[in-house]
Amino acid sequence: MDAAQAIADLKEISPQVRDVVVIGADGDPAGSSLAEGPAAARLADGAKRLLGAAEELRPGVGQLEAATTGGSVFVVRDGERLIAATTTPEPTVGLVFYDLKTCLRSIDEQAPTKPTRPRAPAKDKAEDAAA
Repeated sequence: MDAAQAIADLKEISPQVRDVVVIGADGDPAGSSLAEGPAAARLADGAKRLLGAAEELRPGVGQLEAATTGGSVFVVRDGERLIAATTTPEPTVGLVFYDLKTCLRSIDEQAPTKPTRPRAPAKDKAEDAAA
């Protein structure tokens, strides 16, 4: 599925999530719930800076939450891509992380697959011997 559909699905199932941006391997926003332009770029830039600061303290950060009185900012890394989201105050942290990971991974599933041709039923060896 594409990033826009994955984000729409995330927002539908996770009412705590306010704004979302998917950041591609190139560092640019690959999809967002925000209008294209400066808001999505600001969230993407802020997420990358948060992750960079966390990496200085603990290399190998896969996910983080920055909690404020107005809500939280979550960042999740999956390979070279990131997803960042803002939430309402006091979110269910484990659930938000799970939903963000699921969203990001669902975008990976868009790779085309080869159509499979149904196999003919295997003949029974006894049928071959009787023929």
